[in-house]
Formats: sequence, C-alpha cells, structure tokens
Amino acid sequence: MSESRLEFRAHHRPVLPAGDYQVTVSQQVSLEPEDFTVTRRFTVAGDRFGLAPSLIRAVFPPHGSVGDHGNVLPHVVLERATLPWERSPVGDDPAAAPWLALLLFSEDERPEPHTVPLGQLGTDSWLPAAASTPERHESGQDPVTVIDVPLDLLTELLPDYAELPLLAHVRAGDGDAAEAAVVVGNRLPTPGGTSTVHLVSLEHRFRTTGDGPAVFDPGPAPGGGRTHTVRLVSLTSWRFASVSADHTFATLVRDLADDGGTLRLPPAGGAAVDRYLAAGFVPLRHQLRQGGRSIGWYRGPLVPGPTDGGPVAPTRTGDALLRFDTELGMFDLGYAAAWQLGRLLALSSGDVATGLYGWRRRRDQRAKQQVDPGYPLAVAPIDDTLPAGVLDWLTGLTRLDGIPLTYLVPDERLLPAETIRFLGVDQTWVRHLLDGATSIGRLGPADEQRDAVAPVPVDFPTVTGALIRSDVVSGYPALLVDGYADLAGRQPLVSWGSRRLAPDILLCLFTGDQLARLDLHQPPEAQHLAVEPDASGTSFGRMLRAPGGTDDPPGHLGPLPFGPRGTVPMRELAGAVAQALGRPAAEVDAGDLALQLTETAERVTFLRVGSA
Repeated sequence: MSESRLEFRAHHRPVLPAGDYQVTVSQQVSLEPEDFTVTRRFTVAGDRFGLAPSLIRAVFPPHGSVGDHGNVLPHVVLERATLPWERSPVGDDPAAAPWLALLLFSEDERPEPHTVPLGQLGTDSWLPAAASTPERHESGQDPVTVIDVPLDLLTELLPDYAELPLLAHVRAGDGDAAEAAVVVGNRLPTPGGTSTVHLVSLEHRFRTTGDGPAVFDPGPAPGGGRTHTVRLVSLTSWRFASVSADHTFATLVRDLADDGGTLRLPPAGGAAVDRYLAAGFVPLRHQLRQGGRSIGWYRGPLVPGPTDGGPVAPTRTGDALLRFDTELGMFDLGYAAAWQLGRLLALSSGDVATGLYGWRRRRDQRAKQQVDPGYPLAVAPIDDTLPAGVLDWLTGLTRLDGIPLTYLVPDERLLPAETIRFLGVDQTWVRHLLDGATSIGRLGPADEQRDAVAPVPVDFPTVTGALIRSDVVSGYPALLVDGYADLAGRQPLVSWGSRRLAPDILLCLFTGDQLARLDLHQPPEAQHLAVEPDASGTSFGRMLRAPGGTDDPPGHLGPLPFGPRGTVPMRELAGAVAQALGRPAAEVDAGDLALQLTETAERVTFLRVGSA
C-alpha cells in the first residue's frame, strides 16, 4: 500500500471576504493640468443562505447511515477551503471566528426546517438586519431554509465565540482533492437513537460587549420573557442513527470471515454429483425447447477459482452448446445459457443490434471485394471497424455489466447473508456470451466461417475477485475494495469492475489469476473526529498522538467532564491537550485538535491461506 500525507491547518482565510468593494485609481501627469481618476465597484458574492451540493464533499456520519457513532463528533467537508472564513459572526472583522457551526439534535429535539423568501426572513422572527438584508447579487424571492430552536436548548448546544475557531480547520493531503475545509460539531450523538445535524449560519449573530468576548445575540423575546425560539439559517442537514457496537464497519466486515469460502455448494455425498458441486454447478429446472421439462446443471461466469480459456467456435444457436452427462443423465446448461443471454441482451439494445448488423455487412462486403489489378478506376475502401459504442458495450459484457443477478448467483445458497465468496471468472462462459451477442446476422455456415476467421476484436484478461453479501454493502455506500497479488499489499491488482448487484451485494473483479489479499475500507472522507466516553457517559478522554512525528506519545488525556446534553467543551479540551503536550494553551489551535482527535478510515484485510 502506498503512503499518503495528511496535514491539518487552523484556517485558510480568503484574500477578499464576501462583500462590496470599491477600487479607485488616480494618475498624475505633469504635462496635464488635471489628474485622471477612475473608480470601479465590484462584489465578492460568497455563499450566504445556501450551499450548492457540489460544495459539500462529504458528511460524517454518512447521511442515512446506521452504525456505532456514539463517540463521533459529526463533521462536514467543504470543497472550498476558505468557506468557513468568508464571512464573520461579528461585524466585519477579517480575523474573526468562522461563521459556520454544526448543531446536533436528538430525535425529540429535532427542529422542523421550513423555507421562507429571503425578503421575509426577519419578518415573523427576529434576525439582525445585517444577517437578513439581501446583498446586491441576491433577490428577495430567493428561498432560504430556516429552523426555529428554543432558546434554552440553543444556549446549551451552541458553542461560544471562543470555541468557534476550534471547530473548523483545513485538511490538506496528497492527490487531486488537495485541500478542503472541515466544520466539526461539538456534541456526541445519542446512543441508540437517531440524530439530525444542521450546518447553520452565524453571520452577524454575535455582538461585542466592550472589552469582553463576543456573545450570541438571541434578539428580543416576546413580552420581555426568556422563553422563545431563535431562528437560524440552515445551509444543509442530514440524519443518521447510532446503534450498538455490533454494527460497526469493522465488526460487520470481520464477521464475514466466519463464513468465508468459495462460490460452491457443500458436497451431497455422491462422487459424480460432488464433482459438479465442487466446480460451482447447481441443479436447476430446465425447460426443453420441445416443451418438456428436466433437471440440468448450471454454472454462471462466477466460478470457485480462476480459469483461462481460448477462443470458442462461433455457433448459430445456443442448443449447440448443450452438453449431456451420460452418467447422470443431465445436461450442462451453462454455455448455452450464456450464448442465449448475450443474444437477448444485444437484441434488447436497438443501437447495439443495428451497429452489429451494419458492421457484419461491411465486413462481409470488404471480404467479397475483389479488384482486377488492371482495373483503371479507384475503388472506395470499405471501413469495417467495429463502432466505438458497440465495442464499449461488448467490453462491458466482459466486466459482466448488465448480467442479471440470477445468471451470476443462480442459487441463494451459494451466497448466504453476511458472507464473502472468493471467485474466478470463467472466460469460456464470457466468450460464449460475446458470441451470442455478436451472432446477430449470422445466417449460415459461411457466416460462421467468416466469424471464425475474423472474430470480434474484444479480448479480456484472466479475472479473479470476490462477491460480498452483507449489511456493510448497504450501510456504507462508499465502500472501497482493493485487491493485491501478495500478502504484504505491495502488488496491487487492477480493478476489472465493481458494481452492486443488489442493495446488499457487491461484486469486485480484478485482473490476474492470484488474488492473495483483499482489503475492505472506507473512503478517505470517512476520517472523523472522536473522543472516548467512559462507561458512565459523564466524562471522556483521548489517547494522544506524538507531536512532530516523534516516537514519544504523551499518553492518555482525561477524564474531562461533558458539557450539557453531551457537548464537548472545546476550550477545556484544548487546554488539556496543551498541558499534555507541554505547550502554552494559546498555541493549540483547530489544526492541533484535529490531529489529536482524528480517527483514520477503518480497513479490514482478508488474506488467502497458502499465498506468498
């Protein structure tokens, strides 16, 4: 496996924060009596009341996920690294705290979001004028999503002004997605329940108090009392459920090893039958063309081990590929079914069928084209190149794209729930599939001979892989699978295709005949920040990392008491980290906390016994 570098930074402030600007340029020429002056005005139109989906790279825990998230501080990853610092929660201070915050609500606290026009944002609920007045690039009819939160609840959940800088940082790493902003929540999810997270705007929602720190301004309460709701602009939101540790990513994947194996049914006790079962065949009902019924052996393209096969002879009918076992009195249906399926798939695609028929006609015309060497006129050449769209479609068949699940897994007993099956791909089955697809227009023996001499130019390598049926497939949509030819993970295999056959079934294919190691892991954005609650749920700790790449970690931090409703006191946490690292508290910023709290994406490895 290759190593990658990850860097955490406290902030990335924009050169020009959002707002209106004026530039004036003056020129003085000694020979002219008057100076020349020109003024230009422009607006930096930063996001304010909503975020385009393209700006949100990832959220964690994932939307709709179910897992053990009880120790996770939720976060959102934003594509534009400057976004949290493009506006200010107080005045127009360019060095102010981030204007974005994450609020986590339990199921019984969840506010109901609703939409209001921007021009009416502050009419039925108080918002500062600076936070609700449309800017030059905005319209009063623009829709804005808002939530109304009881003040008493918001007071317990909202981080104070000094904590906001600790809850946003920049993550920079290797690769194309080099830099992104991360906004972190300050509250742990409720165990055994559903949580909702809102990314809210705090633009101009804090006010200064003389020499003291800025404080949140809830606005006037009706009748002068305190019990009222506070309106907040919600830029995005998502939900997830936190369950027991039995449903974590690592637990679900490790449980697959309890019933790992190859794609075959157990022996039945008879030598002749067991020979078929060991090779991955299953008995299926077979309806004969004449109308009779029988039992036959079927095996799809997924077989217990890697196979190799040379070219197959073209045929005009799938019946020519039926093989009869005289000992058992049963047909082998696999290759005949592959041929017929390929033909049906090609006929079901009008563009492919038309393209194949046209290609066959041009190829035959060119083969028949004979010109006398002394013929005085030029003869236009005939292009018999296979159309690119048809070639791509046929190549997709070699990756098993579009093959129904019942052809791949004909018996559910081959792939029980919560199992992984290692497999190879029967190249002969795939070649018959291609032959059936390209049989359109093959009318007689002459066509068969031409197809044998000039077959369709589609080739594919030896392929191995794995088939996974588990809740980990449906619960983690961004699941990544890597294959290696060695146990150490230094010889990666090239992916030959990966697709979901069903919500909980994933097929992963790799080139090569030796799949020695299979790694299942979450994507890099699954990195998250977490603390370690104690058994009582009243305090938390954290095992710290060694700073500066040293080999002397400072040890375990804590215990530190939780704030109200399971919130993490970020200032106290930063102070404890500073003390453990032997640094002044003022020097510990959001980047330092991210380094100490980050949990890397989990990876579970399967090793093939007997591999080098």
